[in-house]
Amino acid sequence: MTKRILIVEDNELNLKLFSDLLRAHGHEIRAVADGRHVLREAQDFQPDLIIMDIHLPHVSGLDLIVTLKNDAMLKSVPVMAVTAYAGKGDEERIREAGAETYVSKPISVMKFIEEVGQLL
Repeated sequence: MTKRILIVEDNELNLKLFSDLLRAHGHEIRAVADGRHVLREAQDFQPDLIIMDIHLPHVSGLDLIVTLKNDAMLKSVPVMAVTAYAGKGDEERIREAGAETYVSKPISVMKFIEEVGQLL
């Protein structure tokens, strides 16, 4: 069954990898590179899952997760956070912001797909 997945990622290579993997598994993808447009795009697209990079230009992925979870239309949409800059306590902060799961970059393709499947 096709699911709608919003990918918030500013790195073109990561965006292509995530998009290709998810499309290969039959999902419909919408990508957003600029965090300032995430809320509007998410409201318009009504995704079943949001994949959120934490380190974005202009706005923090953590702040975006909080914003999405405070939106009546989007609060039930699961968020999978991804980041290359995982430090001590980062996973805890990411989960406190509202993300259901967390995957570190570089991603393991199998782990990535597994996490997506569990959230959908």
